[in-house]
Amino acid sequence: MDSRSDRLKGIRPEMKQSLLRTDTGSDERFQNQTLRPIIKFQNPLLLEMYKNYIRKHKGSFYELSLEKRMEYIERSIQKDIKFRNSLKGMIIGQFTIEEYSMYTKNSSALNKRMMNMVIERLKDQIQLLEEEILV
Repeated sequence: MDSRSDRLKGIRPEMKQSLLRTDTGSDERFQNQTLRPIIKFQNPLLLEMYKNYIRKHKGSFYELSLEKRMEYIERSIQKDIKFRNSLKGMIIGQFTIEEYSMYTKNSSALNKRMMNMVIERLKDQIQLLEEEILV
């Protein structure tokens, strides 16, 4: 493994061993060994990107009920192709060359998993997306 790969893997958070079973399919293994640690590592940036997305869309997110906010998160990532591509780039940029090679073999299914994970992570942390009140 080259030094870039070692450094990238070295900064990723450790995942529970129960997620890293070897008897899973290749997509699920990639999800658990690569996507989960990267998305967890990128979480602060992910939250800031989403806060910026909300600001750029006139803050209408803050006027919605909790249920509608959840739908807004899902819809914004599914429908806004430019934003979705930015999110994907933030994650793919953390791949090693070997991981990228594996990703390209089934990128469509892995992209779907990746975006579903991002959506769920944002929904789980919705309280961190609250409007910042300046004092």
